[in-house]
Amino acid sequence: MNTIKQAFAFSITLLFCIISNTTFAQDSLFIIPKPLQQIAKPGFYNYGPATEVFSSKSFLEAADLLHEHPYIRFNKVKTLRSGKKAPAKGIILIAAEKDDSLAKDAYRLEISTARIVITAHQPEAVLNGIATLRQLALTRKDGRQLPAVWIEDRPAFGYRGLMLDVSRHFFPIPFLKKYIDLMSLYKLNTFHWHLTDGAGWRLEIKKYPELTNKAAWRTDANWKYWWNNGRQYAEIGSPNAFGGYYTAEQAKDLIRYAAKRGITVIPEIEMPAHTEEVLAAYPHLSCYGLPYKNSEFCIGNEETFHFLQNVLDEVLEIFPSRYIHIGGDEADKSAWKKCPKCQKIIKDFDLKDEHGLQSYAVKRMETYLNSKGRKLIGWDEILEGGLAPDATVMSWRGEKGGIEAANSGHDVIMTPGSHLYFDAYQTNPTGQPEAIGGYLPLPKVYAYQPRSKEINSDKQKHVLGVQANLWTEYMPTTNQVEYMAFPRALALSEVAWTPEQNKNWNDFQLRLQKHYLLLQRLNVNYYAPSNELSILSKFNIAEQKAVVSISSEQFKPEIRYTVDGSNPVAGSALYTEAGIPLNTSAKVKAVIFKNKVPMGKIQELELDVHRAIGKKVIYNNKWSNSYPAQKEITLVNGQSGDLTYGDGQWQGFLGDFDVTIDMDLSSPLTQLKVRFMQLTGPGVYMPANVTVAVSEDGKEFKTIQCLENDVPYTDASLRFKTFVFDLKGNTARYLRITGKNEKKGFMFSDEVVVY
Repeated sequence: MNTIKQAFAFSITLLFCIISNTTFAQDSLFIIPKPLQQIAKPGFYNYGPATEVFSSKSFLEAADLLHEHPYIRFNKVKTLRSGKKAPAKGIILIAAEKDDSLAKDAYRLEISTARIVITAHQPEAVLNGIATLRQLALTRKDGRQLPAVWIEDRPAFGYRGLMLDVSRHFFPIPFLKKYIDLMSLYKLNTFHWHLTDGAGWRLEIKKYPELTNKAAWRTDANWKYWWNNGRQYAEIGSPNAFGGYYTAEQAKDLIRYAAKRGITVIPEIEMPAHTEEVLAAYPHLSCYGLPYKNSEFCIGNEETFHFLQNVLDEVLEIFPSRYIHIGGDEADKSAWKKCPKCQKIIKDFDLKDEHGLQSYAVKRMETYLNSKGRKLIGWDEILEGGLAPDATVMSWRGEKGGIEAANSGHDVIMTPGSHLYFDAYQTNPTGQPEAIGGYLPLPKVYAYQPRSKEINSDKQKHVLGVQANLWTEYMPTTNQVEYMAFPRALALSEVAWTPEQNKNWNDFQLRLQKHYLLLQRLNVNYYAPSNELSILSKFNIAEQKAVVSISSEQFKPEIRYTVDGSNPVAGSALYTEAGIPLNTSAKVKAVIFKNKVPMGKIQELELDVHRAIGKKVIYNNKWSNSYPAQKEITLVNGQSGDLTYGDGQWQGFLGDFDVTIDMDLSSPLTQLKVRFMQLTGPGVYMPANVTVAVSEDGKEFKTIQCLENDVPYTDASLRFKTFVFDLKGNTARYLRITGKNEKKGFMFSDEVVVY
């Protein structure tokens, strides 16, 4: 009967909204992630100086979290007796009746003028309702007054994770608690704690004291300097030792703190690779038996497994999580190839190769964890050589590993570097603190869809959820961690919580504007939206027409532009989402205006409607399969690339850049331009020089000009250079452009412009 009454009341409220043409509070609730159902009701609830809090017995622990709400003041939670009617006033946490239609993992939040009621079947769901209630208070200028509303909400995915690497840089417990507080506000429920790596071991293991006496400390605070200068470790107490570790009791305290907020803490203990710090302290576990020689455990040494099992025994005493992460990524197998002990294992167990050897090690650790009632999880390299029977895969090298694992019946967490690695730049790297490279703006995070269409429909259930990762090589401070995590973590929360069909970028961006207030109130050093503009063009070859689009990180900015090369003023043309259609070359300039004052620098795009668009390109050295962009049309499609080589317009080359453009007919030439980028962190370099040669028959070429690169390879910032060639006085059908790959890394080009 309760369900029928609720449905009837809901229908009456909805009908009243329609008849009165009143939206009530619906447009003034800016919840992230977006609730599944949200219906406005008339009136407001006002928090008083004191509030009575009532709770079903099963939710008493969850109710204690209401003490952290900024406007709820109470001394003691009053227990609701089963079967008794809920009070008419106050804050009420109530267990759903068995016949309630509410899903098992859902909560219902009802705010009326007299009371606030959160209904759920499970404590975790109640905590999500409390998170919504806290969010509403923190995103409103007057958080003491709440619009009346009816919300029913549940997550799209059970696993909603955020990882933090504390090996590269050690962060104190108070900051980790702040990190967890923010996760809980946005309904992320899994904290992946990356505790060990070559840069430092961070967890007390009583059986192996050298892990915290030596392996937890390195000789330099600057990770990059340490990495490039010998990678030595230091003894605890040394004046120049940098690092730290968490005691078992500190870890247990953090786990309890997280659990109270509905968050599971999963530890990562790296094996078999990323173990330089362990092998410096216990070198007998390496293939060579010497410190500073190997990065991987010796799989053929039985002592390796004794050590790992002993470590895991203590880890399991600290962490109650179902999952234990063992890493399993980026193993350099060269030492195993030369090690007699490792080769003996390969022979004795009839393993195919060193990939099989790694699989042998992973399967042994899985068997051990299973015997303790736990499950193994690892990065997608654990697929190599054969996946352990019950292992769960974190797919980070794109989605391929996750798709393969899910289709074979294994559970998967999607965490591709392309969309969920928050160590990448989130805006134009120029002027930003150094990061590892890449480009991951907020809209790209939000656009991610965890359930790939390449996963069979009956296997989609194996996609447990998503996770974003913060690798901290270039995050030496807690401020920098916050800067890289927020607001991208808010986009992650909606990817993980909200069904794909309910997501909308414009709606998310609107709601996000209110969350800057929340982040300010909680003293979060978030990345603030830039006033810079991105100006790009899309060319229609059939119509020989371009449409220029201008985008901004600001919300609904006033953008003024010109197409004649002059600087925009307050009276210049106003940009609209329809774009700017052009059928001739132009210099587009644009800037944001506010109160008739330009905000930030004028941005510009040199739009080239040139003669080589749509022509045939002959690749004398083919593009890299990792970065094909638009394949044969990339360099002559009339479109320039954006700030990242992963945008689908920058074509990547290993080896020399060497292409020939067939102009169809021999004709007089005036100019050729070709643009390259450089970002040395991920190994992207300018060509040492670029040469242009011309030919009538495509066989015999005459060199016209060779231009040297003047961008230093020592410059770590994002750089672009356009090589401009004067071709006046030359007539030809074929143009050959070559760029010398001196650094043997990647070279990227986006367009060859010919006039």
